[in-house]
Amino acid sequence: MPRTRSLAWKELKLGVMTIAAIMVAAATIFLVMGGKGFWWQRYSLKTRFPNVQGVKPGSPVRVAGKEIGTVMAVDYADDQVEIVFQVNREVQSRISDQSRATIGSVSLLGEGAIDITMSTRGTPIPAWGYVQTGKPAPALSDVTTQAAEGIEQLSGLIKDMRGGRGSAGKFMTDEKLYNEMERFVATAGDVTRSIREGRGTAGRLINDPKIAMSLEGSLRNLEEMTRRINAGDGSLGKRVNDEAFSKSLTGATSNLQTLTDRINRGEGTAGKLVTDPALFNQLKSLADRLDDLTKHLNSGEGSLGQLLKDKRLYENMNAAVTDVRDLVAAIKKDPKKYLNVRVSIF
Repeated sequence: MPRTRSLAWKELKLGVMTIAAIMVAAATIFLVMGGKGFWWQRYSLKTRFPNVQGVKPGSPVRVAGKEIGTVMAVDYADDQVEIVFQVNREVQSRISDQSRATIGSVSLLGEGAIDITMSTRGTPIPAWGYVQTGKPAPALSDVTTQAAEGIEQLSGLIKDMRGGRGSAGKFMTDEKLYNEMERFVATAGDVTRSIREGRGTAGRLINDPKIAMSLEGSLRNLEEMTRRINAGDGSLGKRVNDEAFSKSLTGATSNLQTLTDRINRGEGTAGKLVTDPALFNQLKSLADRLDDLTKHLNSGEGSLGQLLKDKRLYENMNAAVTDVRDLVAAIKKDPKKYLNVRVSIF
């Protein structure tokens, strides 16, 4: 019996040590995996990119910057690259159809990572589902390419400027333009110096204290006049502040509005003249006939037209008038000669 108890204790001690070793190994594995959990605590997801930019099996997967999984496989799929990764089931409710996957980096050396935006508003993505990809972040190669293109464009711009092409190139290489700018600067300097010395209208305006005092007096007078108008002094002030004048002006405006409304409705002579098409047509017909009559007179047609245009008829009538005038003068001078009346009685 004592021997049996000794063997049982040894076996128990061996079992306890085995269990302790398993627990230590499990804890070590859990710590090495960075808190990603055991295989039964993870589930797989997929995503696709046109360029994985250095992502490979073992690359980290992050949600909102926190590492929660690992890339398991990277394979070609049609014209894209498919990435299979595992994440902890604790974040399954935070990876939905509203989340987006992008490629980030772990360090400046180009090591890639999968970054997923956290979204609890959509439907959680089931195991082996696809996470939609978002706008890819610019890679270091893209920045280098853009920098190279910028340097190339800058070099071309400098070359054009040195060759005198464009406005900046002409400004830098055209000696005539440089001389004109130099003369302009010199002229501006002369004008500034003249103003400072008080020469010219602007110089006197700036440097003459009498002009400044005069302007100040004018401003004071304007301020005083404005104050008096606001106070109701003078004719203008009374007109501005007189309520009766305001009412009269309002009444005149109302009457003018009433008159305009009556004219627009066709009331009265003016209203009929403005709105009656028959009266307008009659006036237009009369104007047309007067215009036609004027054209006939100007062309010398008819008796009146000939009287206006026929020079010989005008001269004859002028001569007849002259003869009548002479006859009347002769009769006034010697009436017996022309007015000899004889009366006979049978």
